[in-house]
Amino acid sequence: MDITSLQNPRVKYLVKLRDDKKTRKADGLMLVEGYDEIQLALAARHNPQTLLSSPELASQSLTVASAENLTVSRAVFEKLSYRDNPDGWLAIFPIPKTSFQTLEPENLLSEIPLIIVAESLEKPGNLGAILRTADAAHVDAVLLCDHRVDVWNPNVVRASRGAVFSVPVVECDNASALEWLKRRKLRVLAATPTTNVLYTETNLREPIAIAVGTEDEGLTDFWMQNADKRVKIPMLGKVNSLNVSVSTALIIYEALRQRQPLRRTKEP
Repeated sequence: MDITSLQNPRVKYLVKLRDDKKTRKADGLMLVEGYDEIQLALAARHNPQTLLSSPELASQSLTVASAENLTVSRAVFEKLSYRDNPDGWLAIFPIPKTSFQTLEPENLLSEIPLIIVAESLEKPGNLGAILRTADAAHVDAVLLCDHRVDVWNPNVVRASRGAVFSVPVVECDNASALEWLKRRKLRVLAATPTTNVLYTETNLREPIAIAVGTEDEGLTDFWMQNADKRVKIPMLGKVNSLNVSVSTALIIYEALRQRQPLRRTKEP
């Protein structure tokens, strides 16, 4: 057993890395907990710096030759864990570096790009759920604009089930996002209840970006004024909005439905 003491300096550092955004940003490192999440990161060609496991908790085996492999006691692992029922696997990964240059046409997943623009998100669970939808629907990228949530927060990783590694996420401001979308000739559709146009009656087969905001405030005037079109999800009850991750999923899967005969994924 490599680490058994709760007072070990490595343990203290990992707790700080888990809890402190400034430490993650300064060191360019993040924690990923869970066997499945680590496997997804590996499948997306991200390699951990350190892989930690608790033999008392881990029921599956995993070794990464390029990483430092450490075993820790159950007590140490439970101190590091941010889950209710940890499975005994935790890894330190370098934070992925994604920019608009990463999203140039030769790198996009599809010939008919589908982008999510998420503005001012503040809840890790919402961002994680949006990333899971993006992965499931082969969305090309998520542009996270003027956000209030840390993408590399362990709770985002957990909520996304590791999709934070499989979907390119570009952190940017509104103006930069719009400039890139216009330069790439993607139409911007703003999701809002303040229109009569249903999302199901809109052409989603062309290269598009779906802009969504928070359920409390919606999109700002920037996207409402610069969008090529506004679309809404019908609300038949007494509430006037859906959770942003639910709204995003509905529109993205309608785009996927419309595109089935057209959408082609580039060969790796």
